[in-house]
Amino acid sequence: MEGFSTKKFYPLRPVQRWLVDTHFNKAKSTMMNIGALFKMSHAIDMNRLAAAINVVLNSHDIFRCRFLFHPETSDLCQIFDGEIQPVQVEHISDEEFDKRVDKLREPYRIINKPLWRIYLFQTPTAKYMFGDFYHAVMDGVAASYLLWREIDAVYRGRKRQQSAPSYAAYVEEEANIPPEVLAEGHTYWRKMLSHFDKSRHLPPVNVQGVAAWTKGNVDYTFKNIFNEFFRNTHVNENNFFLGATMLTLAKITGNKDVVMSRVNNGRTNMKERRLMGLMLEQLPCAWDFTQDMFIGEFVDKLEGQIHIGTKYRKSLDIVYNDGLEDDCVSFIFQKNINNEFIFCDTPVEIVYLPPNEISAVENALDVEINIEDTGRYSLYLDYDASRYSEAEMKNFAATLDEIVRVMQNPATHTAQILG
Repeated sequence: MEGFSTKKFYPLRPVQRWLVDTHFNKAKSTMMNIGALFKMSHAIDMNRLAAAINVVLNSHDIFRCRFLFHPETSDLCQIFDGEIQPVQVEHISDEEFDKRVDKLREPYRIINKPLWRIYLFQTPTAKYMFGDFYHAVMDGVAASYLLWREIDAVYRGRKRQQSAPSYAAYVEEEANIPPEVLAEGHTYWRKMLSHFDKSRHLPPVNVQGVAAWTKGNVDYTFKNIFNEFFRNTHVNENNFFLGATMLTLAKITGNKDVVMSRVNNGRTNMKERRLMGLMLEQLPCAWDFTQDMFIGEFVDKLEGQIHIGTKYRKSLDIVYNDGLEDDCVSFIFQKNINNEFIFCDTPVEIVYLPPNEISAVENALDVEINIEDTGRYSLYLDYDASRYSEAEMKNFAATLDEIVRVMQNPATHTAQILG
């Protein structure tokens, strides 16, 4: 097809390299944390759905992506000229369906193989779609929003834009940025992360005798804040909870110098917002609470730091390649996905959606905050149980909830919270 490369090798983007290296070197998971099983409405025409999916798959070069070792350098790289196997409807029994789905949840090979899977099943009792995407080529926004939106449009017969942005072109453009253009950002990130120290910037270890990384998790529902608060303030939800998490780290560690990272969408302009593929980034954040200030001032200044970080996002290669924020606490704020949603005016039930904690990243602590339809906020702590006890993480959650309560008064001093 016109616009697609032929036998051209592209480097992995720094964030791709970071995810793949983490996957192979550290993770106990398959890094397939976007896959899902959907139960479709009986009103859905499955053959028409298959045709719509195939149109979309053939419109974006990310679905032709393959990882392989370069024949000359042996470096892991990527090509964008792999074949796309058409999606077809499989008519099987309910018993066969259960066996197939169990098998599909097992790890699969990723070298010189398709990095996505979509299956359509029709049984005597129901219609299903199963799909997953290797995280180093697709993020949640691409898989759960962009892809779904395009399939919906094609299924309905709506006119769609013919020229989809090329992920291969984006990779090439990013790889060819001159070093001197990135130098200022490299200096910025090095300075921010030069003093990162696990003994000071992570909650203190309170578990002994467990040598290897062990998965732990805590679910918590915030008692002290509802989304009505943000309807009457200019404060951004994401930055508010990021600031609250930074204050919690300072209080838990007893160290007023905080370093952590924020998981960021990474799509900053109209072309990138339409770009199918991995645009996820982790923006390092740092704050010194030695200087007391009002909460309102702190949140505003933190937002300013985020803007600067976004400006230097292309220079994040130094962070990923040099491991400057390895083990750093990470933070993500996201909208909760309901158990049902609408596709082509018909309800779709999410039967199975792998949660984020099975991703490849083995940080000491991941802080995930979700907004529920009820207006409540939920907290999910994914942590290294070889470092922290469940009781310590529950204390972290309760402390964060209390800080969130106090922060709703912008005239509160940061010193009052940390005192």
